[in-house]
Amino acid sequence: MRFRPDVVLSAHIVVAPAAVAIRRLTGVPFVQYIHADETRARPRLARFAVSRADAIVAVSRHARDLALGAGAPPGRTHVIPPGVDPPEQRPGEPSDEPASPTTGEPIVLTVARLSARYKGHDVMVRALPRILERVPTARWVVVGDGPLRPELERAAAAAGIEDHVRFEGALADDRRDAWLRRADVFVMASRLPAGGGGEGFGIVYLEAAVHGLPVVAGNVGGSLDAVADGETGLLVDPADPVAVGDAVADLLVDRDRAQALGRAGAARAEGFAWPLIARRVEDLLMHLAASRSRR
Repeated sequence: MRFRPDVVLSAHIVVAPAAVAIRRLTGVPFVQYIHADETRARPRLARFAVSRADAIVAVSRHARDLALGAGAPPGRTHVIPPGVDPPEQRPGEPSDEPASPTTGEPIVLTVARLSARYKGHDVMVRALPRILERVPTARWVVVGDGPLRPELERAAAAAGIEDHVRFEGALADDRRDAWLRRADVFVMASRLPAGGGGEGFGIVYLEAAVHGLPVVAGNVGGSLDAVADGETGLLVDPADPVAVGDAVADLLVDRDRAQALGRAGAARAEGFAWPLIARRVEDLLMHLAASRSRR
């Protein structure tokens, strides 16, 4: 009450009750972000948030559809994607780069928490033997940690591919970026979980793109906005290990195509730079603040 904000930005529905309380106390408008999977995990809270917000920011067309399904007024719902920071251009020291047991081995990289099954790690485990048939020296590097890791490690061992999988666990940003510089293909074939939700956008696709990596992603959800199929990466059936494996292997074998997709991805990612995205969010906030001051 002492601060008296002009507008409130609720970045997740879990804090929507606080935003609503501030609105009731002060009369200031609030903007609600919608990502995706939270609408499945907490549908009642999602409905509460979007029905009371003065504006909704959906991070993708998929997130917009979920917001509308939860009752968001179409005229108040705006699609504004997440942004990405360009990689730091600094001299690379040898110790900064990940050690590789085999010099020049093709690296397939996934960066995602190991706590959500829809991220597709399990499908990639089944896809890797098919990749190895065409690229026997390939290695899958998994950055991220979570409760699914032991299960995935057992599945890799059961499939006889454990020597081609490297679980790095959670890494600091600089170590993650080192793997993004080292990798040849990025893959995260997210699928839609039962009940909807799933990948709202997939910032990690942009983080791969700014490093010039071609991307293999699922042809559902927010990935449809994050990856331009056939231009910056390949969109495939995320539940089909054959489709995922063939797409990854194709890019490992056809280096010219992979590099062309990577270059196009880096160029496209420039349009998602945080200063550009932040300006769109700021314009929305300033518009709401100005509308209130005219009342």
